[in-house]
Amino acid sequence: MKPKILVVDDEWNMRNLIKIYLINESFEVDEASNGVDAVRMVEQSHYDVIVLDIMLPDIDGWEVCSTIRKTRDMPILMLTARNDIKDKVFGLEIGADDYLTKPFAPEELVARVNALLRRHKRKIEGEGIFLLFVGDLAINSESREVKLNEHQIDLTPKEFDILYLFAANPNRVFTREILLDSVWVSNEFRDTRAVDTHIKNIREKLRKAGLSFNPIKTVWGVGYKLFRPEDQASNE
Repeated sequence: MKPKILVVDDEWNMRNLIKIYLINESFEVDEASNGVDAVRMVEQSHYDVIVLDIMLPDIDGWEVCSTIRKTRDMPILMLTARNDIKDKVFGLEIGADDYLTKPFAPEELVARVNALLRRHKRKIEGEGIFLLFVGDLAINSESREVKLNEHQIDLTPKEFDILYLFAANPNRVFTREILLDSVWVSNEFRDTRAVDTHIKNIREKLRKAGLSFNPIKTVWGVGYKLFRPEDQASNE
């Protein structure tokens, strides 16, 4: 899955330049021209890094950074036209992860984004947490929580195990028998119809929570596999 970057800058030329370089490096890029839109987009979608300009027409980058930090832990790279150490210290204190002063070489921006991605990955792995994302659905292996745009979805232990198994193996088709072997313990009563019931319940809970797609696809005559929004786009 491509890393997803949100670029926040009120200057179209700057956003477009950054977008071109990031797309050339195989990133997926969304854009926001003001702080209000940026906060709304972060609430509605998962981003791996935010590239955030300080000078915005409505709420400034400081406030955007502080607001995002209340609920999200993705890396934030701030852009500034000022080379004032006080600005940088303040930004780091409120939650920014790195700074880049305008004007900058696009290659340096790409390098810093990649460095933030590596650092965040090591942090998560060092804490023993494995976060999997299926569209806007976040699955946390440590807390065994499933969240859609920060709203928790209550799954039973087996429902969580089934969903996590699909998300961790996005290209694999699972037969009902394999799911029984993977999720049910040996001394439990095992029935392939139970697999169908659990998957039906997962789909229904995610649908009621507002997920806009069905994350578990039926492979007729075989079993089930993960379905992601990008899978639909690749088939069109």
